[in-house]
Amino acid sequence: MRTSSLISGLDALNFKAVKPLVSILIPAYNAERWIADTIRSALAQTWPHKEIIVIDDGSTDRTRSIVEKFGSEGVSLVTQENRGVCAARNRAYEISQGDYIQWLDADDLLSPNKIAKQMEAAKEHQSRRTLFSCPWGYFIFRVNKARFVPTSLWCDLSPLEWLQRRWEQNLHMKPATWLTSRELSDAAGPWDTQLVGGGIEDGEYFSRVILAANGIRFVPEAKVFYRRTGFASLGHIGRSNKKLESHLLGMQLQIDRVRSLDDSKRSREASIKYLQDWLHNFHPNRPDLVQEVERLAAALGGRISLPPMPWKYAWIEKVFGYGAAKEARSSYRRAKSFAIRLWDKIMYSFERQRGLPIERMSPASPSIEAIKRRRLTKVTSR
Repeated sequence: MRTSSLISGLDALNFKAVKPLVSILIPAYNAERWIADTIRSALAQTWPHKEIIVIDDGSTDRTRSIVEKFGSEGVSLVTQENRGVCAARNRAYEISQGDYIQWLDADDLLSPNKIAKQMEAAKEHQSRRTLFSCPWGYFIFRVNKARFVPTSLWCDLSPLEWLQRRWEQNLHMKPATWLTSRELSDAAGPWDTQLVGGGIEDGEYFSRVILAANGIRFVPEAKVFYRRTGFASLGHIGRSNKKLESHLLGMQLQIDRVRSLDDSKRSREASIKYLQDWLHNFHPNRPDLVQEVERLAAALGGRISLPPMPWKYAWIEKVFGYGAAKEARSSYRRAKSFAIRLWDKIMYSFERQRGLPIERMSPASPSIEAIKRRRLTKVTSR
């Protein structure tokens, strides 16, 4: 007990004497449209001890030349043949020197005090096994219109409770929200290069980080701005067999990992809910994967079934089948997304012409007090 107290005391003294270095790691592939804004948000961090590393993963556009312009400001650029986002992230981590790691996608933004506020919390907790998260809001072109929608993950939680809530309520956090110590990152291991697209690589990697942590500390004063880039983004699964197979593999890895630590009724039911929420992605194009998902649910003691189509697509399903109804819904969502993006782009251009402060990162978002109150809210176990 005395040894543990002494180590904690030494860590606190070291923190005060030398501010830890934070590595901001940015994988980029054909990101010429947004990479400059992303780098500027990294450079604008009020935490002074930082390094910024961009891995250009075989881009065929102007990404490399744009990043090179920031070389005089201390931004490091490493190029490699296209190997995928996980390989790019692993390369960035290998060459980084930071005591803490800030992952940042090439089209997302950090509020200026994001890292500083989380490092203040790190100093307070004095444990390299504590993981730090924060609020995130989504936007398209206008940062000042970002929408922050609090969830039950926006609070201090134990690792297991965080994962159970995530699956029970079909929630998520964006990679940039986390601030991870190198000790915790080393314990989690590298990004899994088998996993491609659909966002499954993010969920699988951070499930390992979360389970290696001794707790999650939510820092409401920090903020992340997530850019919605439409259906063509890496996060869209679509009909890609490679992405569908990757997604199922990532789900299996996460479920097995959680059950190896906690095989309670709640964990099994949360796992079944997780499988249920993603079943529709595999049907009807991959009946073999549907059968595998059903088998996994049965092994957990449950049963799953395809959710009914919304009423406006039910008649299409009845006449033409589930596949046609699914495609109609997808087409509608693509059209809606296109219209919303077009409108936001028009307003963005209009506001730029009028000289309005469109880059201001202070959108209407939940107050700090409101978020803190949520930390006291308990979600009833299912």
